[in-house]
Amino acid sequence: MTVPTTTIAYVESVSPGDGALPPRAWYASSDAARLSLNGSWRLRLAPTADAHDDSFAEPGYDAGDWAEVTVPGHWVLQGHGAPIYTNHLYPFPVDPPRVPTENPTGDHLRVFDLPEDWPADGGAVLRFDGVESCARVWLNGTDLGVFQGSRLPHEFAVGHLLRPAGNVLAVRVHQWSAGSYLEDQDQWWLPGIFRDVTLLHRPPGCAADFFVHASYDHVTGEGTLLVDSDVDGRVTVPELGVDVATGEPVTVAVEPWSAETPRLYDGVLATEGERVALRIGFRTVELRDGLIRVNGTPVLFKGVNRHEWHPERGRALDPRTLREDVLLMKRHNINAVRTSHYPPHPAFLDLCDELGLWVIDECDLETHGFTEQEWRGNPVDDDRWTPALLDRAARMVERDKNHPSVVLWSLGNEAGTGRGLTAMAEWIRGRDTSRLLHYEGDRTCRDTDVYSRMYAAHEEVERIGRGLDGGPQKRRSLPFIQCEYAHAMGNGPGGLADYQRLFETHERLQGGFVWEWIDHGIAHPELGYAYGGDFGEELHDGNFVCDGLLFPDRRPSPGLVEYKKVIAPVGIEGDAGGATVRVTNKQDFAGLSALEFTWSYEVDGESVAQGPLAVPALAPGASADVKLPEPPEADRPGAETQWTVRALLAADTAWAPRGHEVAWGQWTVSRRPVPRVAASARPERAGDRITLGPGVFDARTGALLAVGGVAVEGLRLDVWRATTDNDDGASWQDHVRYGPLWRKLGLHRMRHRLDAVLTADDALTVRTRVAPAGREIGLRTVYRWTSDGDRLRLTVSVGPEGEWTVPLPRLGIRFALAAADEVRWFGGGPGEAYPDTREASAIGLWHATVDALQTPYVRPQENGARADVRWAELGGLRIEGDPEFWLTARRWTTQQLDAARHRTDLTPGDRVWVTLDHGQHGIGSQSCGPGPLPRYFLHAEPAEFSFVLSPAA
Repeated sequence: MTVPTTTIAYVESVSPGDGALPPRAWYASSDAARLSLNGSWRLRLAPTADAHDDSFAEPGYDAGDWAEVTVPGHWVLQGHGAPIYTNHLYPFPVDPPRVPTENPTGDHLRVFDLPEDWPADGGAVLRFDGVESCARVWLNGTDLGVFQGSRLPHEFAVGHLLRPAGNVLAVRVHQWSAGSYLEDQDQWWLPGIFRDVTLLHRPPGCAADFFVHASYDHVTGEGTLLVDSDVDGRVTVPELGVDVATGEPVTVAVEPWSAETPRLYDGVLATEGERVALRIGFRTVELRDGLIRVNGTPVLFKGVNRHEWHPERGRALDPRTLREDVLLMKRHNINAVRTSHYPPHPAFLDLCDELGLWVIDECDLETHGFTEQEWRGNPVDDDRWTPALLDRAARMVERDKNHPSVVLWSLGNEAGTGRGLTAMAEWIRGRDTSRLLHYEGDRTCRDTDVYSRMYAAHEEVERIGRGLDGGPQKRRSLPFIQCEYAHAMGNGPGGLADYQRLFETHERLQGGFVWEWIDHGIAHPELGYAYGGDFGEELHDGNFVCDGLLFPDRRPSPGLVEYKKVIAPVGIEGDAGGATVRVTNKQDFAGLSALEFTWSYEVDGESVAQGPLAVPALAPGASADVKLPEPPEADRPGAETQWTVRALLAADTAWAPRGHEVAWGQWTVSRRPVPRVAASARPERAGDRITLGPGVFDARTGALLAVGGVAVEGLRLDVWRATTDNDDGASWQDHVRYGPLWRKLGLHRMRHRLDAVLTADDALTVRTRVAPAGREIGLRTVYRWTSDGDRLRLTVSVGPEGEWTVPLPRLGIRFALAAADEVRWFGGGPGEAYPDTREASAIGLWHATVDALQTPYVRPQENGARADVRWAELGGLRIEGDPEFWLTARRWTTQQLDAARHRTDLTPGDRVWVTLDHGQHGIGSQSCGPGPLPRYFLHAEPAEFSFVLSPAA
């Protein structure tokens, strides 16, 4: 008896497939006809790879009862099955190249007619830009072939099969295949035809493959253009007066391309049968004197890693979303993208060419899950898989080779090491000598041109910058980049400014790429945004998929606002006296002619005078001290004053309008006086109440009940914050993770013991001890209240008891107000800030609603603190700090925030909970990277801080 198989051979083949044409250059525009086959397709989903026969591919098959799905798209995001998120674990048994019997398989059907003007001569190719993970294709009943390589293009010759009407395109897509072992890329597993499907006419004599070589000599200012073409033709660039045959070099004076000055020349490649539009950028990439140089100049990457994502459509991105990503990057001073961990939609690179971004183009390769068996069986060190690896490298390089924005090829990500990677590197070098090679996993740098690392701590990065890192001799001679750093998961990342100072100090450090661009939350009707585990996955990695600088709806997070400030292309620093400002051009290529500068003089947070500031035309890297105008006479004795200088776009650009703020600097000239409250009022007891000035207290407990008619509830010392993803850390890390330690110590459940309530002539004093159950450590806490009759001053004295081996999450007081909506404050804003994420916090007079103070992290956690607050008003209460404080206000308690797993778990209550913090522990990026630097630790040590409370005017 023969046992029927439940898979088919090509699904588990290590071959890249068969039937597809050799890869070639992608281009967006030519005069050859094209027909988009995007749109509504029919879908039949089966649980296994061979659940149905191939009859559906025959003309005349009735698929009227099949479901309808949109292509590009993923069937699991259109109501058929469910997505799966894993960081590195394969969601199926690791037995390469075998895959599970349970292999969701989607049969897709599309019937189309040719346009009436479709040319009758020549051939045609059917192009798929992305299908996950394995596809078999038929046209009009003819089997065209099979392919793997989800994020790579595949074309089939189909001209001889086309009919004027009723063409039947059938595609069988398998979720799992041997190729899945090469695509373990910390993202949702989302099967389907998720990029464009296009029919391209190929007229006789059409352009086939071509390679645009456009180098630049920074010494002579000349560019050399050479277009190699499989089909002879001519290349014209009217603006340069170029008209040459393919294969013939021409040298002319040009303006070079760079990410800062993305100069493109429009050209045409004309063959006998086709005219292809070219966009040519002249630039030379080289490794010289241990540095990555473009056009002779070392570059500093201020980059991000970018997965493709949309909260409803997954990796099926439309042109508007692609452009929005690039515009957002440019507007936030980002100059580089690593296309983690696969080549992006090809139109994205067109935008990088046009608007200006350096690109590390990464191959569709990751085998991270093999770490679980110490890389045993890893395909990149198994010769059987090498043809598939070479196919993936070739399809990336050939597709993207004509983009000036692509300056490095990356072999892939987290795939270990082996002979297959070396073969890929050798092939790429043989095909393209105009770019450098990257691969982070090659610590010996045998196959790479840069030393690349992930999440190296600040101390190690500094050692590397100083050349004190040791290692193989070749590696010591190479530039260093952090291909991933500053893990942007939840609240954070912290420490960006500290990294950037290192990058700008040591020449060998050529920058890095923050992980990552956008949270991969999936829009969900009940949860807001779903993450790993929300779809019943057997294995998942929770909200580790939400680790971006953008929220899923593409709203910038505070982390992106911070990054924009940290990597600003202009440095603006004032002197202590306020008479001059030092302006530094931090760009690599461009001058400052595209910018205009303004000054503003602020008194108590409000601008009282402003005007233009004349800044000389500074060359890249140059600085100048610029004299500021005389400040106006202040009419407020004791007022606090600041200068703010801004660099703005002087004219509209392709990526932002005139007036867009590129950089700013602010410094304080005179500080506000510390609020003084003369202890002139006496505490008066009447029954169960004590009054002191505007304050009313419980006589038994000393608890504050009201200030001038404003009810106050539950005021007490607070040390707990709803742990951030970075507090909790990553389970695999060796270094200390304070979130779990805080919980182990019980800092989230502190007990408050009342020791004494004492009244004196001028003060009400409440002595307490704050400590967790089961531990001997504690915080001796004294609240001392005084008043001048109109205002109430609280001085909190805290002294640790026992052996504290961990820092505190926060240190301050919290209380509830019965009602509050609008919040006004003088201090840091407009957004949240923490000790190591405060570069973008500007001193000013701000206002917001309580709801607007919340930061909508996909997994709720500590958020929303405003830094350096001098005073705040909310709910009828005015609060002044001595010294400045951190302000947080929300409609739920910290405990409710801590327990929530999605934003929809948070239900506003009838109170607003206010926290006034003397200190906060740093944020860091320990959700995958290092924790906060020691200088941002909030140590348990003696502290004293004060607040002045009064009814708001």
